[in-house]
Amino acid sequence: MGAQMMRGKYVIAGIGNTAFGKLGLDTVTLNVMACKAALEDAGVDKVDVDALLLKTPTSAKEILYGQKVAQAMGMQPRWGGAWDQGGAANLTLINIAMMAIETGQCEIALVSYADNPRSGNRQVYGRPRGNDAAYGWFSTAAGYGMIHRAHVAQYQTDPRAFGEFAIAVRKHGAQNPNAQLQKAISMDDYLASAWVVDPLRRDDCCLVSDGAAAVVVMSAEKARQLQVREPVPILGIGGAQESYDVHLRPCLTTTQAARSAKLAFEMAGVKPADISVAQIYDCFTITGLMTLEDYGFCDKGGVYEFVRDGQIQHGGRLPVNTSGGLLSETGTPGLPLVLEAVRQVRGSANLQVPDVRYSLVSNQGGTMHTHATMILGA
Repeated sequence: MGAQMMRGKYVIAGIGNTAFGKLGLDTVTLNVMACKAALEDAGVDKVDVDALLLKTPTSAKEILYGQKVAQAMGMQPRWGGAWDQGGAANLTLINIAMMAIETGQCEIALVSYADNPRSGNRQVYGRPRGNDAAYGWFSTAAGYGMIHRAHVAQYQTDPRAFGEFAIAVRKHGAQNPNAQLQKAISMDDYLASAWVVDPLRRDDCCLVSDGAAAVVVMSAEKARQLQVREPVPILGIGGAQESYDVHLRPCLTTTQAARSAKLAFEMAGVKPADISVAQIYDCFTITGLMTLEDYGFCDKGGVYEFVRDGQIQHGGRLPVNTSGGLLSETGTPGLPLVLEAVRQVRGSANLQVPDVRYSLVSNQGGTMHTHATMILGA
């Protein structure tokens, strides 16, 4: 079956999440809470779920983690497990769920992710990076700092481009009562914020959060049979990855986002100009800006003109991260962006964009190693 024939054949039938912040709960408990909320939203009993697919917690990986969560939920899904692909794993697992349903491996899949680095161990983010750690390469921020600097060097990127992205997302998060950080900033605030790793300012960097989110995936036909209240069709989905580490890549200013998005746009039969609202993975502001470029919303090096003067704020040409993204709602990567994309199609978002027809979401993992894209439609 061609990818285009999968357009709209599968749906997100239910969504659920925990609070975000410092929660003091283990990741199994957080996953159970999010899954329970997603099943209630879909109107599905847990005994009918025959696949449980999890992203492994970044801060503390365990073997057979998927089976451990299933046991805690009192479930016996016949298929499932845990997947490690960084932040892109969430959309990849939705893609895997669709393919598994298509081939008869399951009918109803739960996809979930939880982590607790805020109250637990966040050492993973500061770990040394391979043999180059001997020369001082530590932390996630250092790799993104190199990419940020490469973009500035190649395109003379105005610092206010990064500020515009942070200002938009923080403004949206400030209006989200469930966001971990509800504090809007100005351009002066951004430019004055402290350095974390030069050239990354504090306001370029995402939050560290406890929390969990989950979605229920099934066929559109199954959703009709079960009379699911608000199924949201998946129109397009794609993924791509870079295997080489940052210092081995021939170019630091392009990502696999372009290949991933091409698959999703072709499957959905739409173009960037058709997108009504976008939830863009923003572990750092450079990630958000490069994704907008690689997705084709603007030319490479032209992102400041695209984002300036509030054009990615609610009411602008392309509202981005309307619940606050990783910079403001939660640093819990990936799935909360999917939940907001679903809410925008349903018309139930806190900061609702009028007349949403196509809602886009991106996920990304590692230091721009992995990427995934999904387009939902009304």
